[in-house]
Amino acid sequence: MLDKNGIAKRIAKEVQDGYYVNLGIGIPTLVANFVRDDIEVEFQSENGVLGMGPFPFEGEEDADIINAGKQTITTLPGASFFDSATSFAMIRGKHVDLTILGAMEVSEEGDIANWKIPGKMVKGMGGAMDLVASAENIIVAMMHTNKRGESKLLKKCSLPLTGVGCVKKIVTNLAVLEVTPEGFKLLERAPGVSVAEIKKATEGNLLIEGDIPEMQLI
Repeated sequence: MLDKNGIAKRIAKEVQDGYYVNLGIGIPTLVANFVRDDIEVEFQSENGVLGMGPFPFEGEEDADIINAGKQTITTLPGASFFDSATSFAMIRGKHVDLTILGAMEVSEEGDIANWKIPGKMVKGMGGAMDLVASAENIIVAMMHTNKRGESKLLKKCSLPLTGVGCVKKIVTNLAVLEVTPEGFKLLERAPGVSVAEIKKATEGNLLIEGDIPEMQLI
């Protein structure tokens, strides 16, 4: 089973040379820490940063340099800063190659709910709606179940939707899954996790074809 860093490390393998990548709040922000050194990637944050680096070491933080989640970040040589209008022009103009988001629920049809729990105060949807409406390659980083042990990979989302039919791939603490017209296709299982455990933790339709390999994080 993976922890949050393990999920981020696995997703980092999806990042290709030359990609422009948007990292959502939560687990996705960790992905920048694990990208290979031999490729060039530009990480974008919708608050107006292009060229984010890993998180700073303790004592080296600059409170003026933050991501969309208000976490302090580092920037790489050549990084640029701009206003939100420019940032969302990049997103809406489909100039981002890969979007990595957190989620509270994902349906077997690729719907995503990640912005609101009814009855709880939220500031708004933020950039999530723009990201899911504009991005063509969305990977979700999430825990497979909630704190009560209930599946977050569902037949239908129960929470307010952020986007419909937009998620392509999901990496959880248990598995890597692809969204297909028939449901969640199991691609890989986390170290020490059995197919039976993944099946039990998945409410939506789970497609299992042949032997499912264990994730390789190195």
